[in-house]
Amino acid sequence: MTAQPFLPFALPDIGDDEIAEVVDTLKSGWITTGPKAKRFEQAFAEFLGDPQIECIAVNSATAGLHLALEAIGLGPGDEVITTTHTFTATAEVVRYLGADVKLVDIDPATLNIDIAAIEAAITPRTKAILPVHYAGLAVDMLAILDIARRHGLRVVEDAAHALPTTLEKELIGTLGSDAAVFSFYANKTMTTGEGGMLVTRNPELAKRARIMRLHGMSRDAFDRFTAKVPSWYYEIVAPGFKYNLTDIAAALGLHQLKRVRAFQQRREQIAERFNEAFADLPLILPPQAPEGDTHAWHLYVVRLADDAPIDRDAFIEGMFAAGIGCSVHYVPLHLHPYWRDRYGLTPEQFPRSQKAYERTVSLPLYTAMSDGDVERVVTAVRSLLA
Repeated sequence: MTAQPFLPFALPDIGDDEIAEVVDTLKSGWITTGPKAKRFEQAFAEFLGDPQIECIAVNSATAGLHLALEAIGLGPGDEVITTTHTFTATAEVVRYLGADVKLVDIDPATLNIDIAAIEAAITPRTKAILPVHYAGLAVDMLAILDIARRHGLRVVEDAAHALPTTLEKELIGTLGSDAAVFSFYANKTMTTGEGGMLVTRNPELAKRARIMRLHGMSRDAFDRFTAKVPSWYYEIVAPGFKYNLTDIAAALGLHQLKRVRAFQQRREQIAERFNEAFADLPLILPPQAPEGDTHAWHLYVVRLADDAPIDRDAFIEGMFAAGIGCSVHYVPLHLHPYWRDRYGLTPEQFPRSQKAYERTVSLPLYTAMSDGDVERVVTAVRSLLA
């Protein structure tokens, strides 16, 4: 019997339309930030459905978070409250600006940031709250926005997992925060290879982000090179960054965005199959979105129950032996040397995140999976735990 090929944890779903658009871009002679990046920004704004929202395409969600925090004036002496249960990019952008991070624990049911812990962590230095929509499930943004209003704080959403997540039937990115930032990394719910989108209703924030996205130039490079009259002159008004999205990446994004709702439906279908197949196993299954709302299902995260016959590491090794890749989201920030040592953090300060981390496994869930691939995962999980 021939062994089955290894099933990776994640693969992008790239179609013929994306490939043709990239080829068209290469043939056009305009491969860096240009007309397709602009079209992608416009298409994303149309997808969100709010004419007041401005979209700024960037080369990563990390870049978008950095730009958003810079634009709200974050700097030395300020603090930003965020979750320990996230990828380091969420927090590192705060340090880029010389500000400090105040990490807090998670809600054990959702694995999203604990709302009560946010309020308890506010000090006179607190400038902003940076919530993460973990795995594609919306944070309780209404509660966070209420806290922010009462304490005069800014809110920037890490929406890297959250396209097309909804809360109260409204898309993440259209709520009342200062900005939200999406990721189009290779394993996200849609991809441009590397890339992201900063979205905001604040015209001053958008203007600042656009200037800082490309070296602090007073004029957009695309406008300078396509104007019908000579327009070579520009001025540097701030020490900006190199965060622009290329037209090659935007070409992918234009067609991935058209497919994002179908992508979500397939991800949800796979998640429902897993829920059904694992209901009798010693697992804590992922939380569902509230009735009427949408979970993006960027990740399918299970937690081994206390009575599971094996521990998390043995489970992952067993899945690997069965030819299936898994991952862990995340090694919490309080365990990483930089964050641990800078802020004197211990696992005891974050008992919920720590326990989740020790038992958490992310199973493969992506639209390029066939039904046969899904059943391979089901069979392997059940063989280890049933």
